[in-house]
Amino acid sequence: MMPGMNPKQMKSMMKQMGMQMVEIDASEVVIKCADKEIVITNPQVSKVKAMGQETFQIVGTVSERSLAIAETFTEEDVKMVAEQAEVSLDDARSALEATNGDIAEAIMKVQEE
Repeated sequence: MMPGMNPKQMKSMMKQMGMQMVEIDASEVVIKCADKEIVITNPQVSKVKAMGQETFQIVGTVSERSLAIAETFTEEDVKMVAEQAEVSLDDARSALEATNGDIAEAIMKVQEE
């Protein structure tokens, strides 16, 4: 909305221009990116329809959260590390997670501990 303008006048002007605005009751808005999520809490969301397109205006408290790296190893890898290093499956899995799935590095890591 434009500052200082009566909201009723604004809606009337938008209607004359063929635009529709609807307030959306949302509790959270999440925008997913390849490496993170942008999270908007306590949002005020407006949907505007104009010229056959819909656009959204979002105002709120913005924060970001990183996405976990996808698991880069299989259960077979876990078993191999456990057997080679003579450790439990849980220890082998933890070592693989810490080394981003690098089997050789995981074996050396758990043998050092």
